[in-house]
Amino acid sequence: MTVVSGFHEGELAVQRRAGVGAAAARLTGMLAAPALTGGAGRFLRDRDLAVLTAHDHEGRLWTVPLLGEPGFLDVVDDATLDVLALPAPDGPLGGSGADPAGPLRGDQVGLIAVDLAVRRRLRVNGTVVALGPTGFAIAADQAYGNCPQYIQRRQVDILNEPDSEAGAEPESEADSEPDSEAGAGTGARRGPAGDGRARGRTAAVRSDRLDAGQRQLIARADTFFLGTTHPEHGTDASHRGGAPGFVRVESDGEGGDRLWWPDYPGNNMFNSLGNIAADGSAALLFVDFPTGTALHLSGTAEVEWTGPGIAGDDGGTGRRVRFTPRRVVGTATRLRATRPVPYPGNPPLTG
Repeated sequence: MTVVSGFHEGELAVQRRAGVGAAAARLTGMLAAPALTGGAGRFLRDRDLAVLTAHDHEGRLWTVPLLGEPGFLDVVDDATLDVLALPAPDGPLGGSGADPAGPLRGDQVGLIAVDLAVRRRLRVNGTVVALGPTGFAIAADQAYGNCPQYIQRRQVDILNEPDSEAGAEPESEADSEPDSEAGAGTGARRGPAGDGRARGRTAAVRSDRLDAGQRQLIARADTFFLGTTHPEHGTDASHRGGAPGFVRVESDGEGGDRLWWPDYPGNNMFNSLGNIAADGSAALLFVDFPTGTALHLSGTAEVEWTGPGIAGDDGGTGRRVRFTPRRVVGTATRLRATRPVPYPGNPPLTG
């Protein structure tokens, strides 16, 4: 499938509604043909954490972590990225029976590589052109960096083996060892490239709604990853951050839950919100960094225009995203990180 370049109708509609169409038009060069070699390639090569958004064998959208030693993101040329890791086999993209683990060959996927310690991220969107027992290849349609806004600074470690607390009830990061601005490591043993599963753990927890512990994990989160998609312009993975509690959890009135979060000022491209405006499929990934618990949510989202200044409009933009989870998967991972240094521009919570 060839992805159409330029802003699509959903992005353009959100840009116009937000009054930033002219400013966004000046950024169309970021959507030009990818150039993964050079600085982008060096950044990717040094990463040990990426996040992937892709569809499962039933067509549901999921966002999952990919963990590995530096070098597991291997740039082949300007438009080809080899990913020498697969999603955890017990996670939502782990496969089952005759279905192999990993994204589907031919699927449109979004990948974001992040360095939380220096607040840097790079998005690579494209098509899966090869899938094997140890990884997959992406033919990139887009590749571009984003600013450091709303990234909480953390030093990431990948455990070789889970510690005694892995998979336990998520704890508050206020109870973990404090970090410094320099980002001291945790001293955890690092594992080989591959899946993000904590070895020896029990099977993933699967449901169609959140439990109390999962609601608490979301309510104190300062970071999550958002996956969205468009039928002709491909799939995207992005980072969202804010003060703890910026993602609100509310009852849907029918025994389930809905999440919402305010949209903060950004680069005015509206890749994620534009996708949601065109296709409501969405996937969220939350990670409890002290324990490595990963919470994957697949469902539907919508953009809500509220008008600026109401309670909960933390960023003053007058817009928020509402998300309804349809499937929930909780897993244990080898991912750990130090206590965060908050981004200094996080908007304060307003209700």
